[in-house]
Amino acid sequence: MRVDYGLRLELQQKLVMTPQLRQAIAILQLSSLELAEMVEQELLENPVLELEEKASVEVNEEESVDEQLKTYFDWAEYFNDGTDTGYSAPVADDKPPFSAFVSAGSTLQDHLEFQLHLAVLDDTARNIGRYLIGCIDDNGYLCGSVDEAADNLKVSPQTIEEVLKLIQTFDPAGVGARDLRECLGIQVEYKVITDGLVAAIIDKYLDEVAAGHYKHIADKLGCTPHDVQQAVDLIRTLDPKPGRAFAGGDQPCYIIPDVTIEKVSGNYVIIINDNNVPHLTINPYYRRMVRDADSEAKKFVEGRINAAVWLLKSIEQRRRTLYNVVSTILDLQRDFFDYGPKNLRPLTMKKVADQVGIHESTVSRAIANKYADTPHGLFSLRAFFSAGLQSMDGATLSAATVKRLIKEMTAKEDPAHPLSDQIIAEDLVGRGITVSRRTVAKYREELGIQSSAKRKRY
Repeated sequence: MRVDYGLRLELQQKLVMTPQLRQAIAILQLSSLELAEMVEQELLENPVLELEEKASVEVNEEESVDEQLKTYFDWAEYFNDGTDTGYSAPVADDKPPFSAFVSAGSTLQDHLEFQLHLAVLDDTARNIGRYLIGCIDDNGYLCGSVDEAADNLKVSPQTIEEVLKLIQTFDPAGVGARDLRECLGIQVEYKVITDGLVAAIIDKYLDEVAAGHYKHIADKLGCTPHDVQQAVDLIRTLDPKPGRAFAGGDQPCYIIPDVTIEKVSGNYVIIINDNNVPHLTINPYYRRMVRDADSEAKKFVEGRINAAVWLLKSIEQRRRTLYNVVSTILDLQRDFFDYGPKNLRPLTMKKVADQVGIHESTVSRAIANKYADTPHGLFSLRAFFSAGLQSMDGATLSAATVKRLIKEMTAKEDPAHPLSDQIIAEDLVGRGITVSRRTVAKYREELGIQSSAKRKRY
């Protein structure tokens, strides 16, 4: 058997994802708050990076601008690159954010323990109450069983039941229940609802209520569907999750827009909101170290400086890409910004990518988790992209416009005879919008509108 050994030269194309490229892609997807957190982490990990204070951003009167730029570009030439590698976020004002004036709400457990403290109890009952309150989840339901609590506390189940009944009288009504039926039942007693039909439906027919089988419930209880529907309307005023009204210990969360679009003198101005991102610079001490240090230290510092420069470039590239994408969206959705959400047009990411000159996936990353503050309110950047439906006159309507029409039609319908998906589809076709019944059903579900059978009023 003959074995052929030799060397061969081959050419092939391969996509290599370097760590720097992966970092740039990850930075592009970050919102302004996430970017600020990432920069703070980099400041801890990379010793050559430092924060530049507001005072150092101002121009030194004794040193000319040309001299400052010359010093900076001399450092850039060290990396054989004549571009500006720095990144300077707009200087934020000294006013504290609105969220600083909003106090954190008390937790459900704190609220219940305060009421427990006001109750006249002995030490044993108070300890049992604290234990049970600790077992109540954020929705207000008791986790675990009475027997389990009795075993852990070495008391009788009857004692646990007595303290639990006391907790179930606390505010909010329905707290401490073990299931939905008990929760709604407690609220019925709290509100002194004496309708026996309401209690019967809560006790046995909650699953049928969810399915909208009012006629079946009426046949079982010997009443009319109208009576059942009236009782169900009363049940819907009860809170199935009474603990949701409390903050749960978390600070209030607010959406901070990544982009602000303002209309000034008839023209729109795009502002990238990166005030929260710290201003970064490279410590000059490490510049001298690279020139004077030995080979081993020089190699380490060069690696850290290269990583810092790439980070600064990636942040600046994110800012430019986001600006270009938003600028293109502004041009393509001009009717939206001029006349409001009803004039939103169909738009695809590919169309924006072609105009900006980038890949479609880059557009997707640039708009991910980002919001824009527009003259018509706060919108996700993804809201400007929607599929289109063809009208009979050749015009193209966005899916958002069709959804708005469906919502208006269902809002004006006769409750006794609600519009079916087929009737809505035929009505839209009559208006010149080509749409199928299945598409109407999909849009209706996305809007959170129930089917015609569940919307019917008896």
